[in-house]
Amino acid sequence: MTIRMDGQVAIVTGAGRGLGRCHALALAKRGAKVLVNDLADANGKLQNADNVVVEIRAAGGEAMANGANVADGAQVENMVRQTMSQWGRVDILVNNAGILRDKSFVKMTMDEFRLVIDVHLIGSANCSKAVWEIMREQKYGRIIFTTSSTGLYGNFGQANYGAAKMAMVGLMNTLHLEGQKYDIRVNCLAPAAGTAMTDGLMTKKVFDLLAPESVSHGVVFLASQDAPSRAVLCAGGGSFAVYKAFETEGVNLHPDKLSAEGVAAAWGAICNDKNMKALQSGFEQSSKFAMQGAAKLGIDLSA
Repeated sequence: MTIRMDGQVAIVTGAGRGLGRCHALALAKRGAKVLVNDLADANGKLQNADNVVVEIRAAGGEAMANGANVADGAQVENMVRQTMSQWGRVDILVNNAGILRDKSFVKMTMDEFRLVIDVHLIGSANCSKAVWEIMREQKYGRIIFTTSSTGLYGNFGQANYGAAKMAMVGLMNTLHLEGQKYDIRVNCLAPAAGTAMTDGLMTKKVFDLLAPESVSHGVVFLASQDAPSRAVLCAGGGSFAVYKAFETEGVNLHPDKLSAEGVAAAWGAICNDKNMKALQSGFEQSSKFAMQGAAKLGIDLSA
């Protein structure tokens, strides 16, 4: 079945070039009206965003540009008001805007740490907050956060970036739960792409292989009516995979082995991946631990 987005409205942040540009073009190609967000240049002009708008319109689509800094809540609210004034709804939000400030942790200042957090995490939260009530009232919405393999697995010299990107997964997990009854589906994209932000971090052959256009097919799927929710879609070079977090069954040490030494002695069993499970909420973990402890201590939790 062909995925179409006719009549829907999308906001794509950081969409003046690279992945964001490809996302905006891909959504517009499917019929979505697109707000192309990107910062102004040194002369105060929205050159990159305007260029993408021109591309979309030349292909028969509908788009407009906006220069909001996503880390500034007031600017984000104005961006969403502009979108609502023009088109009356917001169906899709792609949180793509981001920056890098790579340094080893020992050399990184807290200002450099905070700046990356502000753009990636606070910026994504600002945008999601600004459209959340709109999507609730519509009883429809698709929100995509951009996480990264750096957040999921770590990369040397990217403590700030990794912390921000893993925070996206935590934000997704809770917004998925809060948005379920309103058909707001919330997912993460972990892209691997050759863009201006990754130029110089990989060989030219790898850079060329990881064309950003291939990643945007995953964004179209995550923004579609039949999208999943609470998925972390990894994409790059035409390959797609899903990241999943599992928790081992664990071991209860009550009553006689409950000590730091007991944890050390049981470490192998604690790490045993037999009966691992992907939990669906934080409370599910608390419930599991309570039941294990009750069973060990002979406590009836139903009483």
